[in-house]
Amino acid sequence: MQDFVFWHLLYNLVVTHEYRIIHISPDHEEVWLEGLGNKQAPIIRVYRYDLDWSTWLQRDMEKTVFQVANFRKQLRKSKLAAVNIYVSTYPPVDDWEFRVQEPLEKNHATVNNVIVHEGNFENSCNRISNLIGKEVKVEVENQDEEALYHLKQLVLDASSSAIKKEKELFQFGKPLFTYLFIAIQLIVFFFLETNGGSQNTETLIKYGAKFNPLILDGEWWRFFTPIFLHIGIIHLLLNTLALYYLGTAVERIYGNTRFLFVYLFAGFAGSLASFVFTPSISAGASGAIFGCFGALLFVGIAYPKLFLRTMGMNILVLIGVNLTIGFAIPGIDNAGHIGGLIGGFLAAAIVHLPKHVKPRPRIIGLLLACTITFYMLDYGYNNENPYTRISEAETLLQNGEYDKARDILLPLEEQKEEYPEVLFYLSFIDIKKGRLEDAESRLVDVTSLQPDFHEAHYNLALVYLELKKTEKALVSIERAIEIEEDGANYQNLRSKIIQSLDSE
Repeated sequence: MQDFVFWHLLYNLVVTHEYRIIHISPDHEEVWLEGLGNKQAPIIRVYRYDLDWSTWLQRDMEKTVFQVANFRKQLRKSKLAAVNIYVSTYPPVDDWEFRVQEPLEKNHATVNNVIVHEGNFENSCNRISNLIGKEVKVEVENQDEEALYHLKQLVLDASSSAIKKEKELFQFGKPLFTYLFIAIQLIVFFFLETNGGSQNTETLIKYGAKFNPLILDGEWWRFFTPIFLHIGIIHLLLNTLALYYLGTAVERIYGNTRFLFVYLFAGFAGSLASFVFTPSISAGASGAIFGCFGALLFVGIAYPKLFLRTMGMNILVLIGVNLTIGFAIPGIDNAGHIGGLIGGFLAAAIVHLPKHVKPRPRIIGLLLACTITFYMLDYGYNNENPYTRISEAETLLQNGEYDKARDILLPLEEQKEEYPEVLFYLSFIDIKKGRLEDAESRLVDVTSLQPDFHEAHYNLALVYLELKKTEKALVSIERAIEIEEDGANYQNLRSKIIQSLDSE
């Protein structure tokens, strides 16, 4: 009968409550189960053993809590609870109840122990139900060998089927487009380097970087071409490495065609968000790579337990770290990152995972993606968008139409804390018009609002030099060099200022 109890317990836990077998002894008498979705009892051990003395029981319980403590470390949890179930024909021959009344604890691991035997069958099942927060029913009416074998096979087959399903999820496709995209961005980078340099602004704009004025002029393809351009070798290497690891994982899960859609839509979404929220030139696969993060987050929606057990915490930590770095370090296009993350998630919802035919999440994902895209495009092309106005002013400045640019920028000067680049462009107009004191005032404000704006420090040094404030000019140019050592003409201006000081 106790063999039936043992396998009925496992049937309840594995088949009914979807616990996963993580270890089973060769004789099938000790089984460890994992159910991270159950916060009350994420770990369960079921042991079929006829107990004799309670001292052995005590030693085994201490050994078990030590193993659960190790599980806690592997799972990187602050604490972990477990239930340890002994299925025995009879209880120990000496006093034993006091040993299982209170849970054992070690290194933030807690183990509740239960002994199931013929004399306490119903009570022990009730206690197990309370400990795991789920009802456990054990029926032992039919106790012949054939029924026992059938029950055992049901449990093992269910476990095997769950493992097979998980493997299929992570091995649906073989990476193809990931390697193609890596090859394309390497070839494009070599092309940029041999045609003006990947860090040359004119070269980047010429070959497809996200540049708001040209997008506003109708060059819509610049929402896609930045995905394959990179600014400098470090940028290229970091994104290539990220694409190799994330892209292959996503492509294996989603398959080639789905991955292609997710990657390109996420890249588009990242460029669109950058277009709406940042006026600066940008390029890189970062938005599309964050889209891969978004696609993996969608796996967490479809398979929350599997996601948390496998890659969940790592993915969440990586997203958090990357976004934090983006906000902390100037010059990183965090709008593009967040746009790509959301775009990748919505694209994954649209295509869904392979072998999923439920239309509802796909329809919801499609509606959300279309609505957000339409709204962002409308806002981005709308003249009321400050970044659109700034981009329009940039175009006018490049064409030498300073008065028109000034008319656009002056109303935005009240929002200088949010858009310090407005002051920079106005100071440039002041310099061109000979209003050096006004330029000085605005550049001082810019460098105060955005201390790492090295171009502003450089222009301020030029203004100070013209105003005969040579010592201040030296301080400003040295600050510009400190921020950007390779800044064009920075060292030359510093030498000129030092010569001017020496002559004084």
